[in-house]
Amino acid sequence: MNESLPRLLLVAQLAATLFLTGVIWFVQVVHYPLFASTGGAEFRAFERRHRALTTWVVAPSMLAEGVCAILLFWLRPSHLTVWQLVPGLLLLIAIWASTAFVQIPCHERLSHGFDVAAHRRLVRTNWVRTAAWSARGVLAVWLVWLAPN
Repeated sequence: MNESLPRLLLVAQLAATLFLTGVIWFVQVVHYPLFASTGGAEFRAFERRHRALTTWVVAPSMLAEGVCAILLFWLRPSHLTVWQLVPGLLLLIAIWASTAFVQIPCHERLSHGFDVAAHRRLVRTNWVRTAAWSARGVLAVWLVWLAPN
């Protein structure tokens, strides 16, 4: 198989993963904690706007990252084993599951008004995605580093 497509997928995955790793660290350390400082009357509008704007930032990169990870699994570069790709896929599944089953429901709850318990859960559980994307970032760098020149 021509190795240019798998190499391109490795680099595209690296770019998307590192971008999302930076975004999630910003969200975890700065953005989510600031939710508690947003005025009560304005919070519903703030949360709706946050969700709409954040989707424009993260959805294309999450989709690109997911497509690259799946295609790399199926069009595996000859220098990589399946088992070198599996951890990244498992981390991606954890990220998407956490997003769908934990973070989105927290945002749904917050969309009705600031809720201390929902906010606390959002910040606390988002560490799962922060850790998983950080690990994916390390793995993505390692997979590109393994590529022959």
